[in-house]
Amino acid sequence: MPAASSAAAVQRRSPYPVWFFLPAAIIYGLLFLWPTLTSFYFSLTRWSLFDATFIGLDNFVQFFREPFLVQGLTNTVIYAVLTSGLKVVIGMLLALMLTSQIIARGYLRAVIFFPVLVSTVGVGITWTVLMHPTQGAINEVLALFGITGPGWLTDPRLALISVALVDVWKGVGLATVIYIAGVVAIPQDYYEAARIDGATKWQNFWYVTLPLLRPATNTVIILSFIGGLRTFDLIWAMTKGGPGFASDTIASVIYKQYQAGFFGLSTAGNVVLFVMIGVLVLPLTMLLNRKKGHE
Repeated sequence: MPAASSAAAVQRRSPYPVWFFLPAAIIYGLLFLWPTLTSFYFSLTRWSLFDATFIGLDNFVQFFREPFLVQGLTNTVIYAVLTSGLKVVIGMLLALMLTSQIIARGYLRAVIFFPVLVSTVGVGITWTVLMHPTQGAINEVLALFGITGPGWLTDPRLALISVALVDVWKGVGLATVIYIAGVVAIPQDYYEAARIDGATKWQNFWYVTLPLLRPATNTVIILSFIGGLRTFDLIWAMTKGGPGFASDTIASVIYKQYQAGFFGLSTAGNVVLFVMIGVLVLPLTMLLNRKKGHE
């Protein structure tokens, strides 16, 4: 009897959950799955707005023959690692400060998060003016102390790092918010037990706060790393990949091919970027989750 009643309950299960899911599935398919599959096809063609000719893997062969592709790939990885690492460290420190008993804590939280809301292109233009080698406010302030400011965006050795620092300035607010949520969620019982055991502030941080912030850290790392690999708008607004090709990322290389009218080649580049993100991010996610599971 129990088995029969269970089977009857399964048969009487309402179809409403499926119908509620269907609109979201349709929108997801139209806006993500279909364009993704279409881009895979067009990456194998030489296409324009009016026709497409199938050419197999020629676009990929030509894309990997681009003289500055290796530099663009290297810059992309450096940019992603640098920005994600700094957002983790700075975001965590700011979160610890903004969850302590400091004056104007709410105001400071708003100030730190504000750059996240500003247009990326607007941020890029503003910092380009500030980093101007002769008339920028940063070098003018340094000149007051007798320091000759470098060409932040004109020196090939500094251009990529300068843009990465601006990216950190703009995006660290989101990392801080994630860490604040993680800090607030830590039960105070752990700190009380550590206080009874005579733990110092550093021991509290190292043995209590840091391990319990691992979920927040994993989230910040993954989001920042993906954002770094996909970066384009800030690079284009500040340097356009220059000087020369010093700050080119794979996304800016793709856009330059599109500007030149090589639509199939740029589509193949987008597929390469898609695969690259998957190859780098999926193992990283598994590694972070595996560490979490071993605790």
